[in-house]
Amino acid sequence: MTRYGLTDKRQILLVDMNSFYASVEQAQNPGWRGKPVVICGDPERRSGIVLAASREAKAFGIKTVDPVWEVRQKCPQAILVRPRMETYVEVSLRIMEIAKRFTPQVEVFSIDELFLDVTGTEKLWGGPWEVARKFRELVREETGVVCSVGISYNKLAAKVCCDTMAKKAPEGIHEWKAEDIEREMHPLPVRELFGVGSRMEKHFHSRGLVTIGDLANYPLHLLKKRFGVMGEVFHLSANGIDYSPVTPNTFAKDMKGCGHMMTLPRDYESAQEVEVVILELAEEVGRRLRRMQKRGRTINIMCGYKGFMGGFSRQFTMSEATNLTRDLYEAARKLFHQHWNGSPVRSIGVSIDNLVDDTVQQLDLFRDWERERRLAYTLDNLQDRFGKTAVLRATSLTAAGQALQRAGKIGGHYK
Repeated sequence: MTRYGLTDKRQILLVDMNSFYASVEQAQNPGWRGKPVVICGDPERRSGIVLAASREAKAFGIKTVDPVWEVRQKCPQAILVRPRMETYVEVSLRIMEIAKRFTPQVEVFSIDELFLDVTGTEKLWGGPWEVARKFRELVREETGVVCSVGISYNKLAAKVCCDTMAKKAPEGIHEWKAEDIEREMHPLPVRELFGVGSRMEKHFHSRGLVTIGDLANYPLHLLKKRFGVMGEVFHLSANGIDYSPVTPNTFAKDMKGCGHMMTLPRDYESAQEVEVVILELAEEVGRRLRRMQKRGRTINIMCGYKGFMGGFSRQFTMSEATNLTRDLYEAARKLFHQHWNGSPVRSIGVSIDNLVDDTVQQLDLFRDWERERRLAYTLDNLQDRFGKTAVLRATSLTAAGQALQRAGKIGGHYK
């Protein structure tokens, strides 16, 4: 028991796959083991940045988001590998299935992180350390991937424990009990607290809050006055307090919208070029909505200008929910023209939320909604069977089009 009444009633594990993409590549290419492997985008395009680096590559100072040209300077012998997202998703799903052998309470936090609640499984496995050891062993045997495990009494403490301690531990496992927070977590730099980014770190430093302990002991009313409700969240987090449960299938339950955004291979200076990409993104968003059997009402367009010199994000709620490309495109195109200041465009995105089920549609005397809907689903089926390039709009074959280049990707990365 601590001054905040924390106890060790729950036993939560945060599992983090070390350098996940690089680990998968090394596992599937034995000749790359022990060598500096760097997963990066196409160096000929703006996507030529580091997505993941193996432990051997990190020893040369290579970090995520480093440009490829810098990687080549730091480590000329680095093995540069284009990402294969389909493979990484496949391995991630296999690891999730391994986790479910230990407990049904498994929450996917990201493609390479999982929360497991193993409370009450002591008679089956002997305790959280035994689960962590066996889980790491099975993951390594079945996928070749090495993982680190943070153990604690809630999700936040397990996450920080894994990031700051387990990854450095010889066994790859570390545990924090409630009484360990002041001794082990509080001396850490405030940036190590989950949810604190570089901008928030600067805000805290300007108030003399350098460590997590400084934040934990700072007057709550002052934090709330400056940061509102987030001030209380930071106060609780710094004191190791987190009441959120491990929730299986979080992503599926919380799906409230969908979207796609991309960085363009060059700066687009004309509206006509940008419109081509908006149409392609609207097509992708509509296709994803139809796959979910959903329709959406609120369209959002995001636009970034050349050299990160500003941009805008605006939304518009349509009178009727839709998942048809034509409607999504017209709404997104209108928003773009309303707010674009003529600057060269570096990135563009389209998203939709305010979703409803695609089961009921308001009839229209002047439009055959059902015919358009059947046509859209038919085109989806053709692309599912024969690939995304089986049916393309003519504009995608122009110099501005990106659909062909993106066809072999998942989430903006190659399969």
